[in-house]
Amino acid sequence: MVSAGLAHVNQLPADPLQRVFRGQTVRIRLAEPPDKLQDPEPGKFGIVYEDPWLMVIDKPAGLVAHAVGPIQNGTLTHLIQYHLDQQTVAKGMLQAGIVHRLDRMTSGLMVVAKEHQTHRVISLDFQAGRMKKSYLALVEGYVPFDDRVVTLPIGRRSGGRGVLMSAGPNALYPRNAKTKVIVLERRRRVTLIECRLYTGRNHQIRVHMAEIGHPVVGDEFYGPRGEIRSQPHSDGQTRSPQRHSLHAAGLGFRHPVLRTWLSFRSIPPPDFLGSCAALNSGQPA
Repeated sequence: MVSAGLAHVNQLPADPLQRVFRGQTVRIRLAEPPDKLQDPEPGKFGIVYEDPWLMVIDKPAGLVAHAVGPIQNGTLTHLIQYHLDQQTVAKGMLQAGIVHRLDRMTSGLMVVAKEHQTHRVISLDFQAGRMKKSYLALVEGYVPFDDRVVTLPIGRRSGGRGVLMSAGPNALYPRNAKTKVIVLERRRRVTLIECRLYTGRNHQIRVHMAEIGHPVVGDEFYGPRGEIRSQPHSDGQTRSPQRHSLHAAGLGFRHPVLRTWLSFRSIPPPDFLGSCAALNSGQPA
């Protein structure tokens, strides 16, 4: 850890051969070797913010957050691990701690911890609802209300593969879920909305919007009023080349070390904006 630059004496980086004396202040940043190292893989991903404790990244659609099922390489975690390994003298001294993930076909902002304590604090803030997240979505149909809070509980869908969720009465192990929906622009067949999450249930926005009759444009699985359009593959991932029009556009949280509030915004990428061309295909409502 000293060789990796994780030890300081009187606020200066320590040397492995350096002696310490009475009255000096020694600070060591603990780094545990992980049980399983992700193989680092070079690749590009958007870094919005980075410091010694965490990163905020802008994930493109189509990139899986971490290894799952048969997908054991080429994930965001593998790319981040390569980036972190360039900052230390030994592989795995820093690790990518995924605090919250985005679906494969959802783009936008994610916070990634680089060490254990940061991961723990941010995870607790996330579970307590202290992290602010907002999304832009293009949904099917004319949404009649200006804003609405959807509070339908979400659980696992019965009778299908376990990765699908449901807000229906037959959902298994339902948990409270709360989404605020704000209409930004209407057309005759599609509506652009902003969604603010107060809970973090799996597929929350997609399930809530589908349940009230306005599925996210391009959603492969969730249709209106509980309809399932297709079943996922064995690993739970979509194989459709078309993304759904959902983008994590806003992220805000208190830094676990500096204790300052950090706030970030992300502009939707061209593939999302391409879907938004549907807004201009019809006349304004």
